[in-house]
Amino acid sequence: MQLSLLVNLLYVVLNLYSGMRFDSPWFVSLAVYYLLLALMRAILTSYVQRYQLGVRLTSEYRYYRICGFILLFMNQALVGIVVYMVNDNRGFSYPGTLIYAMAAYTFYTTIASVVNLLRYKKYHSPVLSAAKMLSFTSAIVSVLALQTALISQFGKGDEAFRYLMNSVTGGAVCIIVLLTAIYMIVRSNRELKHMKEVIVNGR
Repeated sequence: MQLSLLVNLLYVVLNLYSGMRFDSPWFVSLAVYYLLLALMRAILTSYVQRYQLGVRLTSEYRYYRICGFILLFMNQALVGIVVYMVNDNRGFSYPGTLIYAMAAYTFYTTIASVVNLLRYKKYHSPVLSAAKMLSFTSAIVSVLALQTALISQFGKGDEAFRYLMNSVTGGAVCIIVLLTAIYMIVRSNRELKHMKEVIVNGR
């Protein structure tokens, strides 16, 4: 989790620098999105360092639910980014070699998402499950950003194709993140309600 947090923060710095250097609201908005992801990762990492996993389940599910609500809030910002991107038929454009750094980050997050899915499954910990969800969200959003960057870099002149791809992929990513956030909130509420009933009923 610490490595993912570090890489996430480096990516925030890269996009924030690019946003100020090239006066691009796209980079700034992406930096803010990943900064919020990094803050959630930092909270989860702090919990992992302080407590044994899978023991304080009530506390872990509350953290899990908080992450779900933050993702739900963040998805509204993501929808706004996608709407502006589609309406203006624009996207992220990385000058020079920055696009290769973007591609490297996208491959890293995608691979890390798959690894976390397999690694954290055996622990039965809501906190690690939340970390897994954040890795997944980070991966699919970075895929969207990379797609728009590649189209801007290598697909100049084909405006219809860019509009179609931005619309389809952007819409799909927003829906997936929305469903992920709702799933986290519903699941945590159900589990917390069940644990409360067990305590009240003594079984």
